[in-house]
Amino acid sequence: MFKKTLGWIDERFPLTVIVKHELTEYPVPKNLTYWWSFGFLAIFILGVQLVSGIFLAMHYKPDALLAFDSIQHIMRNVNYGWLIRYLHSTGASAFFAVIFIHIARTLYYGSYRRPRELMWWTGLVLLLLMMTTAFMGYLLPWGQTSYWGAQVITSLFGTTPFYGEDIVRWLRGGYVVGDATLTRFFALHYLLPFIIIAGVVIHVVALHWVKGSNPSGITLTAGDNIPFHPYFTIKDLFGLGVFLIVFCSFVFFGPEFFIESANNIPADPLHTPQHIVPEWYFLPFYTILRSIPDALGGVIAMIMSLLVFAALPWLDRSSVPGGALYRPGYRILVYLFFIDVLVLGYVGTQPPEGVSMVVGRVATFVYFGLFLLLPIVSSGEDRRSRRAGLPSAAERLIREEQEELLRSQHNQRREGDKMPEKRKRSHLRGHK
Repeated sequence: MFKKTLGWIDERFPLTVIVKHELTEYPVPKNLTYWWSFGFLAIFILGVQLVSGIFLAMHYKPDALLAFDSIQHIMRNVNYGWLIRYLHSTGASAFFAVIFIHIARTLYYGSYRRPRELMWWTGLVLLLLMMTTAFMGYLLPWGQTSYWGAQVITSLFGTTPFYGEDIVRWLRGGYVVGDATLTRFFALHYLLPFIIIAGVVIHVVALHWVKGSNPSGITLTAGDNIPFHPYFTIKDLFGLGVFLIVFCSFVFFGPEFFIESANNIPADPLHTPQHIVPEWYFLPFYTILRSIPDALGGVIAMIMSLLVFAALPWLDRSSVPGGALYRPGYRILVYLFFIDVLVLGYVGTQPPEGVSMVVGRVATFVYFGLFLLLPIVSSGEDRRSRRAGLPSAAERLIREEQEELLRSQHNQRREGDKMPEKRKRSHLRGHK
């Protein structure tokens, strides 16, 4: 019955061909490590967020007078409402953790370079959409932290020259964060995940068109590729099992770990919290924002801290493959960048005064300085590689791939030479 149904569909739509070409028989480099499994994990968490969000939306009330109580209703009265809510709140943090690791792997192995620029840029657009969606959702619990966080973030748009105040009023639907703000943020928070799904499809199409990278940074020949299924489906499922152990540990044993305690208090416009701290995944950018004394300069620096990643394919001028694997100078820059981001995140949790402000400004300077150093370091590595040659491991791998390519071309020529002979024999048999 199943085969008949599938056959009926295949006559009208190439379902089996698409699944084989893009999934089960898709050729994947055999040297991929578990760092390449985080893309699959990101898609899995996106599905969790979408499904749990739809169920939460069935019971949530986007009204300033009812929003906080509707969350309590979900937690206490809806069957397994507490589980759905904690899956969604913990899933947001898990989503960003997985995406940040995915980006870190891309940076380390230099997977953003030619011919994968468009794939890198679509990934950055997805990150911006994720951040926007997370910010919209941050307001929905209508607790103290949510309310005042939205009040502060929306006020940043007031630094826009000429039209700043108009933009702030348009975002809030009034002069302060209120019922209109909550309603429009809920609508956008519900809509944006579907746009993210469309972006993921574009991202995957770009990946399959230029083929994925691998730790060596060298495009491997067909002989060094293996089908995605079953080899990497098993690998990804194992990674998913490990991830679920960690994820479920937070959901069932520490569900409030990523939720500010102040957000369990209803929003009070007349009482400002002493120290407003955003979610952990916004902390590095929040530190950059407040490290610049001028408000407009801080907003520009925060925006540039994200947009500067789009320039990496041009800033990195080295032709040495493998990213940090074969490039010691680039490796040092990457490690310094990772450490600097962690410092910025920690400083963001501290009050903006004294030593924390000094450290935040130094870390902000280092953050942008590393991007400015990249063209100099990468050009030096390129000149050095032209003089002394590539690292021995990279040269050996390239030589092996070239030999494999020559063997493959030779076999194809032999097969091509055999074809006319086969046709001649069949022609003679036909005449007999």
